[in-house]
Amino acid sequence: MRRQDWAQATSVGFALAGIGAGVRRHWRWAIPLLAGAAAADAAGRVASRRTPRPIPASMRWVLRLPHPTGVLQRALEPRPGECVLEIGPGLGQAATSVATWIAPQGRLDVLDVQQVMLDETMRRAERMDIDNITPTLAAAEEPLPYPEASFDAAYLSGVLGEIPDRQRTLNELHRVLKRGGRLVVAEIAGDPDFVPFGSLRRQAALAGFELDRRLGPSLAYMARFLAV
Repeated sequence: MRRQDWAQATSVGFALAGIGAGVRRHWRWAIPLLAGAAAADAAGRVASRRTPRPIPASMRWVLRLPHPTGVLQRALEPRPGECVLEIGPGLGQAATSVATWIAPQGRLDVLDVQQVMLDETMRRAERMDIDNITPTLAAAEEPLPYPEASFDAAYLSGVLGEIPDRQRTLNELHRVLKRGGRLVVAEIAGDPDFVPFGSLRRQAALAGFELDRRLGPSLAYMARFLAV
């Protein structure tokens, strides 16, 4: 079954399971429904681990949920005039905030393997009169299409686990960041592609990053690394 099918099945399953669990007189069917929803969720996670891939464009409604950016600002510490890279901008909620923080001279590059996500981001930026975002269509596991030491900072939110070769991507991020540049990775355990903090820290170290700080618990964190 394709990943989007698992995602849809899981979402619907848990919604129905919640209703069933709330009505006690239906416990006889609520329990099997809960078990089925949990099984769908587990199967979806296994499938995602075997073949990581970006969230399908058909599921982009999930990305319309509120995205508080205060914690990202604390972790990234963007400064006016900086050059920043985002991999996997989704619908552009974080991108438009970051672009504003580094304006007017700063530049934000957004890279995604799906043109539809870049289009959504740029439409959002246009509606908000933001003109310092540059989109690039490319896969993150390939050599990033930027020269060495191009960026002051980079960030990924719920994206790293979708990339088949995480180590290569981290290596490339280290290459395109300036020495001392900041890399922020955000992960939450509810994501089928969740990257455990310990695994991220080990792979980041292999790429040449040093952990600077972590915001939040290990199941819902933003980790900031420095390129050394």
